[in-house]
Amino acid sequence: MEIIHVSAECYPYAKAGGLGDVVGALPKYQNKLGHIAKVVIPMYNTKFLHENEFDVVHKGGFGMAHYWFNYTVIKEATNVLGFDLYLIDIFNLLDREKIYGYDDDIERFTAFQIAVVDWISKWEHKPDVVHVHDHQAALIPFMMQNCVAYRNLSSLPTVLTIHNAQYQGWMDWNKSSYLPEWDKWKWGLLEWNKTINSLASGVRCASKVTTVSPGYLNELKYNANGLEMLFEYEKGKCVGILNGIDEEVWDPATDTYIETQYSVEDADEGKALNKKILCDQFGLDEKKPLIIFIGRLVGEKAADLLPQAISDSLYYINGGMNFLILGSGDPSVEYQLQQLNGKFMGYYNSQIGYNEKLAHQMYAGADFLLMPSRVEPCGLNQMYAMRYGTIPIVRRTGGLNDTVKDIGEKDGYGICFNQATVGDITNSVYRAVQLYSQKKNITNIRKQIMQIDFSWENSAGKYLGIYQTI
Repeated sequence: MEIIHVSAECYPYAKAGGLGDVVGALPKYQNKLGHIAKVVIPMYNTKFLHENEFDVVHKGGFGMAHYWFNYTVIKEATNVLGFDLYLIDIFNLLDREKIYGYDDDIERFTAFQIAVVDWISKWEHKPDVVHVHDHQAALIPFMMQNCVAYRNLSSLPTVLTIHNAQYQGWMDWNKSSYLPEWDKWKWGLLEWNKTINSLASGVRCASKVTTVSPGYLNELKYNANGLEMLFEYEKGKCVGILNGIDEEVWDPATDTYIETQYSVEDADEGKALNKKILCDQFGLDEKKPLIIFIGRLVGEKAADLLPQAISDSLYYINGGMNFLILGSGDPSVEYQLQQLNGKFMGYYNSQIGYNEKLAHQMYAGADFLLMPSRVEPCGLNQMYAMRYGTIPIVRRTGGLNDTVKDIGEKDGYGICFNQATVGDITNSVYRAVQLYSQKKNITNIRKQIMQIDFSWENSAGKYLGIYQTI
């Protein structure tokens, strides 16, 4: 079976979040299962582009409203990622350093999608499935079925995976001319709430729709940023499949990013050595439990609650723990977290931005990972943490609820809470401090969580099962 994944991100070429991790791993494991999985993303001006070899495989062009764009498809030459990676180059539109955040993102990703469909329509053979990810690729099923020039693709099965339904790719109707000539009787397949909604169109037009965890699929029926009725109506084609993690990248026994490698057998010793290095670097006390947060400092992650929750925890629990934060996002949250550096010196530190090596070292050296998310479709950080023997502290939502079982339950191994509030966070931190004092229990939990199977083999097989049904 030949599967074409279309996405805005793919690790390690371009990553802004979990989407990049998934698209950088799922195709590799599908190939290992004996299939042919390929990835197509925009050609951003990244370090990976300049450090690897690429071959030109196709040149084409298309009109978009009053503009004409020439595009080039290039392919990574050595299969270094374990799958074929194709990049769409459109001069001065896609070849920028950042993935998102430009005023013309609508035009950028619409053009990217048209180029992908135009290219596939020129193939002598056709793939078995086109698998698109999030709203930046969600117009592709509509174009394949309803654009005059691409009718030769209309019978191809498509799958849409929703990694985050909060972002939907809204477009004013005056931009409908961006799309290649299409059947105007089908306007309803684009429309939701009086605008063109790329994600809603993908849900309607794709053969199957998947979400990145079963729990998130259930949540979308009542919390989908205005698409709740659509998910209820289309529930027959929707399936929740939990993301996996790339256990070749996230393995403390072989991880070259961390200072001291370790396995299940010597987890206590290995984590202690990595914790000492981390605490020395950030001026923290290695004898106290170390609680970390890694992620975007945005409302979805409840990052706005962190400054008060950290302050209250250190005040009311009398400095009984350390906190270390790594992330970027809302400038006001960044400022508040940086202000705590001086206020709680020796108990708290933060680094604004993102650093892959530091993230790995934090997973290896921390005792607990805090994820108080308001919205968490799947969550990968809690799986990374458990792979490294770091106990998750999570709010019961989406994929966090699917992957973490509270220590108060039979065979539980994490700390869970119900509400994204300062009170629930501080209470959970208190539970973590109490657990940390139970050394034998901590050791047993570490060994347990390091052996949980979150690998992609299982999830990749489920996607293949979805493809076979269509």
